[in-house]
Amino acid sequence: MPGLHDRRDAAIVSGENRGLAPLTYEEFNEFCRALPATTYVVQWGGSHVWKVGGKVFAIGGWGDGGPAYTFKASDISYEVLRDQPGLRPAPYLASRGMKWIQHYAKPGLSDGDLKEYLRQSYRLVSRNLTKKKQRELGLDQT
Repeated sequence: MPGLHDRRDAAIVSGENRGLAPLTYEEFNEFCRALPATTYVVQWGGSHVWKVGGKVFAIGGWGDGGPAYTFKASDISYEVLRDQPGLRPAPYLASRGMKWIQHYAKPGLSDGDLKEYLRQSYRLVSRNLTKKKQRELGLDQT
């Protein structure tokens, strides 16, 4: 749905839907757990790491003191989000050429926008799994 993402990205650029996402790590984990075929592990210094098919799609942690949420972004979303207040190219990942964004401070994203970008990250990662792996996990990628 490119139109939906374009409108949401435009709203972020214009300053609509801003505000610190009060999402807690518990709520983040609950949200990610509800996505199909996900697994959870604590790694990288106590970060909450969520995977689909063994591939990372979301990380809760890595912040500079406060909560931080990291997710894979489409090329367009990455360009729109990378310079927004409270968002940045994700440490470690973006420096290696990967398109990952970290929500780390105010104003950042609203809860709803953050969850939508987490869903988008999940879709990006799961669609890059082999067809065999997708079938094994019961993922319908239509």
